[in-house]
Amino acid sequence: MKTDLLLAEKKHLGNLLEAIQRCVYFLDAASRKLPWLLNGPLLRQHKKDETLFESLSAFNERFSKLQDTLAAAMRHAQILLGEPGDSFLKVLAYYEKHAVIDSIDSWQLLRAARNLAAHDYEIDYTEIADHFNSLYELLEVLYRTSQAFVLHCDEQLGIKPGSMDFNPDFFEITSRIF
Repeated sequence: MKTDLLLAEKKHLGNLLEAIQRCVYFLDAASRKLPWLLNGPLLRQHKKDETLFESLSAFNERFSKLQDTLAAAMRHAQILLGEPGDSFLKVLAYYEKHAVIDSIDSWQLLRAARNLAAHDYEIDYTEIADHFNSLYELLEVLYRTSQAFVLHCDEQLGIKPGSMDFNPDFFEITSRIF
């Protein structure tokens, strides 16, 4: 019974790792559809461009989804690692110590950006452009953290993504130098 439970927990983490890889893949796809860097006049000029604003929406959602999924997977892996995880700050301290995240501050910046992505309803086009440009600038940190976490789970727990369907693309995307 305990073995079945442990296997189920490991499988769940593998599924979360696959979800991270899938999120990176689709976030990258959404990012490539946008004309970086954005500016207010461009957005104002194309304010009725459904394709552009659907791409912006997809980018916003996928950034948030990746950050959320990564946080859930980090917490879950913490349990399997047998490390204290009673607060997320302890989880972050562990991952900072093991160079999965750059720093607790960098993670909190990602989280703040994610919260703005999920809850900001700005109508000023310059502010909208600034918001998306900020998310775009944080992609490198988010991708680097995603890759480091997937590798950490493999090295420390022997757990790989549930399927390898996204694996080659994931490592190609997360290894890019921005």
